[in-house]
Amino acid sequence: METLRLLGTALGLASLAGINLYLTVFATGLAVQQHWLDVAQTHPQLAILGHPAVVLVSGLLFALQFFADKVPWIDSLWDTVHTVIRPIGGAFLAVRVLGNADPVFEVIAALLAGSVSLMTHSVKAGTRLVANHSPEPFSNIALSLGEDAAVVGGLLLIAHDPLLALAVFSILMLAIAYFGPKLFRAVRANAWLLWRKLTAPAADHLDAELGSALPHDLDIIFAQRNLEGEKIAWAAGCVSASAKGVPGNLFGHLVATFETPHKLRFVARKSWRPFLAELDLATYKAAHEPKFLSENVVLYSLEKKPKFIFLFDRSQRAVVKAIAASLQQRLGTPAVESAEPATV
Repeated sequence: METLRLLGTALGLASLAGINLYLTVFATGLAVQQHWLDVAQTHPQLAILGHPAVVLVSGLLFALQFFADKVPWIDSLWDTVHTVIRPIGGAFLAVRVLGNADPVFEVIAALLAGSVSLMTHSVKAGTRLVANHSPEPFSNIALSLGEDAAVVGGLLLIAHDPLLALAVFSILMLAIAYFGPKLFRAVRANAWLLWRKLTAPAADHLDAELGSALPHDLDIIFAQRNLEGEKIAWAAGCVSASAKGVPGNLFGHLVATFETPHKLRFVARKSWRPFLAELDLATYKAAHEPKFLSENVVLYSLEKKPKFIFLFDRSQRAVVKAIAASLQQRLGTPAVESAEPATV
């Protein structure tokens, strides 16, 4: 039972360190220093966190993070810098909790704790990167305050009942493992769009030509599902937004054929498995929607759902306009140009 209590405290602190290392150290150290938490009998090695120098430094770093964490994109830069710092800090805290344990056990615990810290850090950083799509800062502020409250609540839970904390944090890890692939795809897509925005200039030539070639792996998928032998009119690489029948943040290609002008295919790989969605666009309209990180093709209908959105990097503006013009002809409806100006 005592081993489980130690494990609950160690992995609990490691989990919280992945969210906010400095607040975890500062709050724990302040509680030890002010004698709100007595660790002399349970975890004497944690008493060092109550040293005035440790409390002061962690408090200053927490104050710096408190403001940096609420500014869009600054928070993501801060998280990037701390991708190494937080797992190391989480592993250190876990080892301090164990005290004078067997060296082999300490190494194993440090590896586990560092991995747990990295998991919670990745969720935090990924959520922030996705939230930064929103132009308003309130979502970042709300997320930051929520994370700080979660850390304080987690520390109170560890102090009150380490066994319950172990159960709660174990459920949290299982949830992260389950939802992690979706978050990973979202982070990957957003990071790619951001990288393209920084490195590739936006091209705005109206005479862009749409290609008809697919990458070989997607070409195989399309051929296996193309039972009617339709010929490709054009194909364009993009990232999907989540909609009914189309998972979000998949890297793939939109495909139009000569034979079925009212249909589009989206071909991709999902978790290394082939994926093809056939979109029936009868009654649909097309819109070009510029966003901060992307140029979007929006397909919507006034008569039915769902709405489909496909994201192209900012350098593909001319391609997106060419797709909108092509869809105007194929669907027999005017292509709609979004009135919303692109944010630069």
